[in-house]
Amino acid sequence: MSAVIVEDLNNNFSLDNAKYSLGFEVGDGGIPVAKISNVYATACISLQGANVLSWQPEGEADVIWLSNDAIFSPGKSVRGGIPICWPWFGPHKTRPDFPAHGFARTCLWQVVGSRQLDSGQTQVDFRLDTTQLDQQIQQMWSTATVLDVQITIGRTLSLSMTSCNNSTETIAIGEALHTYFSINDISETTVTGLEDVSYLDKTDSFKNKVQSGCVVIDGEVDRVYLKTSDVVMIDDGVRRIIIDKTGSQTTVIWNPGAIIAAKMGDLGVDGFRKMLCVESANAADDIIQLLPGERHTLTVTYSVQ
Repeated sequence: MSAVIVEDLNNNFSLDNAKYSLGFEVGDGGIPVAKISNVYATACISLQGANVLSWQPEGEADVIWLSNDAIFSPGKSVRGGIPICWPWFGPHKTRPDFPAHGFARTCLWQVVGSRQLDSGQTQVDFRLDTTQLDQQIQQMWSTATVLDVQITIGRTLSLSMTSCNNSTETIAIGEALHTYFSINDISETTVTGLEDVSYLDKTDSFKNKVQSGCVVIDGEVDRVYLKTSDVVMIDDGVRRIIIDKTGSQTTVIWNPGAIIAAKMGDLGVDGFRKMLCVESANAADDIIQLLPGERHTLTVTYSVQ
């Protein structure tokens, strides 16, 4: 079945030129992936979750981290990349049996468009229509909602995700681009741009605190920074990764630290030292209320210095 899907994708959405290419193939676990190459970068996107597994600008190491022990299996989340958390973030408020971070990251998405831009960047469009998902997911989310994600690959990486409420009732959306960044060493990494911002500390019973100075990762860190749309920068002593976002009022910082990582099983040996999640989100006090017919777009652009 995957081979048939891939053949159809290549017939409809592949791109091929001396300077760029976009093609589809069967990836690990039998999951289709899109492979992109242009003069600025290469990238790999899994159709399960529309998850960007790799983005490597020309002359740079991969900016996106993927665990060496990542498990690829249909319907299961993978450790790394840019998982899309939607339509809720974290555990479901009333149904703890529902999957954490929603179902978007484990569904097989539709490809609905592809193009090579005059700028030299490559663009791929993905869609998740909840009315077309299986009965189990529709029991979790019964309102007609479409999530469109446009991914633009070049010297920068941009993701734009638009939620559209096609139902007749108001809905609440929690969302995040749960990006795993590849870093040199967590002990030498700092995050700036969140100074004096209030946050919920999940490692300390969700106490409300205020960030003093830059964020330093020392052990487990799991923080939800509220009411912030500012640019954030990761500095690992080797390079700087810039995170510029719109339509997002929450920034989440996560690293499990050594003790939690050892219990996770799919993070790899010392994997926590080489990754840091900085998530552009709308969560906690910042979830989105969508009236019937309304749309909301969250966009983030990553660049490297």
